[in-house]
Amino acid sequence: MKKLVYMLIFVSVTFVGCAQAQKEDNKSLGYLRELTPTEERVIVHKGTEMPFTGKYDKFYEEGTYICKRCGAELYKSDDKFNSGCGWPSFDDEIPGAVKRTPDPDGMRTEITCAKCGAHLGHVFLGEGFTTKNTRHCVNSISLDFIPAETSKMEMAKTDTAIFAGGCFWGVEYYMEQAPGVISAESGYIGGSKKNPSYRQVSSHTTGHAEAVEIIFDPSKTDYETLAKLFFEIHDPTQVNRQGPDIGDQYRSEVFYLNENQKQIAEKLIAQLEMKGFKVATKVTPATKFYEAEDYHQDYYVHKGSTPYCHKYVKRF
Repeated sequence: MKKLVYMLIFVSVTFVGCAQAQKEDNKSLGYLRELTPTEERVIVHKGTEMPFTGKYDKFYEEGTYICKRCGAELYKSDDKFNSGCGWPSFDDEIPGAVKRTPDPDGMRTEITCAKCGAHLGHVFLGEGFTTKNTRHCVNSISLDFIPAETSKMEMAKTDTAIFAGGCFWGVEYYMEQAPGVISAESGYIGGSKKNPSYRQVSSHTTGHAEAVEIIFDPSKTDYETLAKLFFEIHDPTQVNRQGPDIGDQYRSEVFYLNENQKQIAEKLIAQLEMKGFKVATKVTPATKFYEAEDYHQDYYVHKGSTPYCHKYVKRF
């Protein structure tokens, strides 16, 4: 009997300790909010809410669905449809936002938030509900919703930075992990041709640089912090190359959007030169930024790897 009592006490203490560790981990990772026990059952422990009970099952307002735990954007309302299954259904996700993992039994494919790993539900193919022939079956409890008008108001409170530092895959990878960054998008800037393709840029005939457009929240970070990070995730002394990637599209360049950004970039370059770095980075007024092809966005997230020609080196 005593052994049984001791075992129950041990299990109880272990469970409480694990739960406390989970809460502390949530805070340390900077998640949007703490989870209730009911939310944790689904989001962390991969449970399923009862059908036809979720908040967003029969909900069709215009806006964006985000991860309940970390706030990452997952789905647009335009991709939501009524499948009659009892859970919110989407036939597409925001590129790079959702990770697919086959269940151990091979019967279904789990979908999770690509940013924090929160369990969303499962994805099914070939059912014929829409022309995309895909159904993301998502637990409402794993989601929050931002109305379209709210999104517009929030965007008005953001700022933008554009940096080119070698292959945009690596710059995007590091920038989108920085605190305060809302989004990082790979694209082309600084050339003569309108809406260039990757092949055209790589032919060295358009003058474009591979660059990343960063949208950030000025209340959580600032341009100088991001500019410092830019100079520390690539080698600003290399000319028309970055690591093994060679060509004018891989040049180091800051494309400033206002005089303040220009002054900050020039100040940081001067600081690096005072430290002995022969900085090759150009500081240029921003022109039209063209979004790169879909397969370039969140490249390392999709590939499940890390950059081969970029790494963080403290320089400030």
